[in-house]
Amino acid sequence: MLDKNEWKDKKVLVVGSGLSGTGAVEALWRVGARPVLYDANEKLEAEAVRAKLKQGIEADVILGSLPDEALTDVALAVFSPGVPTDTEFAERFRAKKIPIWGEIELAYRLGRGKVIGITGTNGKTTTTSLVGEIMAAHCSDVQVVGNIGNPYTLTAPDSTDETVTVAEISSFQLETTEQFCPEVSAILNITPDHLNRHHTMENYAAVKEAVTKNQRAGQTCVLNYDNPYTKAIGDRCPAHVVWFSSSERLTDGYYLDGEMICYAQDGSSRELMNIHEMRLVGMCNVENVMAAIAITRAMGVPVETVLRVVRQFKAVEHRIEFVATKRGVDYYNDSKGTNPDAAIQGIKAMSKPTVLIGGGYDKQSEYDEWIEAFDNKVICLVLIGQTREKIADCARKHGIENIILADSFEEAFAICVREAQSGDAVLLSPACASWGMFPNYEVRGKLFKEFVNQLEESE
Repeated sequence: MLDKNEWKDKKVLVVGSGLSGTGAVEALWRVGARPVLYDANEKLEAEAVRAKLKQGIEADVILGSLPDEALTDVALAVFSPGVPTDTEFAERFRAKKIPIWGEIELAYRLGRGKVIGITGTNGKTTTTSLVGEIMAAHCSDVQVVGNIGNPYTLTAPDSTDETVTVAEISSFQLETTEQFCPEVSAILNITPDHLNRHHTMENYAAVKEAVTKNQRAGQTCVLNYDNPYTKAIGDRCPAHVVWFSSSERLTDGYYLDGEMICYAQDGSSRELMNIHEMRLVGMCNVENVMAAIAITRAMGVPVETVLRVVRQFKAVEHRIEFVATKRGVDYYNDSKGTNPDAAIQGIKAMSKPTVLIGGGYDKQSEYDEWIEAFDNKVICLVLIGQTREKIADCARKHGIENIILADSFEEAFAICVREAQSGDAVLLSPACASWGMFPNYEVRGKLFKEFVNQLEESE
């Protein structure tokens, strides 16, 4: 844990005034540092930014361009996840030999107890939430933090040796880790995403793998046997690897045999549970459950406790979330399907003819595999946002003809209501980020649910 005396009166520049940034300011203030909060958005007002901080916490605020003198005597820079580290801006800090940490690194150095670090392109939030509930059924002090929406820095200063921290960690957050070392790590899968930030799949995969870089032989890493990137990581992982698979019968690890989740060790296996005992739907969630079982068993939770919580666990908000049936049409909110691979899992979970809302911010993704996964289920494709023309062109190439472009989210929803008949489903699973139309996928999903719940039951 960081020595409070070490950081007393040290000037620390926190970059970004969102939840991660304000959480970092609070944590630094509590260890006696002198935080300065910087945001490049010159349209913000300093008093409004200060108002985000808890009463009594003081921090200078700088908005717009960052003057050179602001870097004088800076002992540390804490970058929020949305701030890239391969820019001229970041180089200004390196040139002055100012260390760059992120929220995860700062919180880890502040905290105590054991940490579970969960990353991957898809399934992080569901798996993290489930692991948190399983651990809470076994331990008295569990914190669920990170990319899931609860800044790690807000809980770390109060952690003890008995605390178990379950952290959902994005690739953006892993870019700025140095000493972060979870007792159990998990990389659920690696598929194309955020290539506008990481540029190549090799860079993206390497950043994901960083969750394991400080682990030791006595610790555990849970990996997906079916994913080529995570399978390759297993060959060089410093921790003990536990595999899970939905397509292979493993001799060691967790695997799916028909409808049964099984566990194999040293060549012998046993059945754990039938997937129909779960309240979650879709093969993606079967994989999430196997990963959660592997993680929590590695943390010493009795198998009976693990399976009891799994059977009770409901889908997290915005991830293939059933909203309501209106006029005989089922509505599903999969707003967290922010990339093609996640959206593939959303459409695979549908069992009815589906009117699908797609499109949004362009992360330089390709959409062929997503369109191919429609498997004749999608009876109408409604497209919005920056990527709508790109997706429409891709869909036509694959023989999809019923495509409607909408100028707003409200218009897209109205089209869905018009096109869907009793016995159909409407699915919001955009395969794109929400930026440009919404602040985040949560706002997009909540608006979808509001529209659904406002529908009358009959014409």
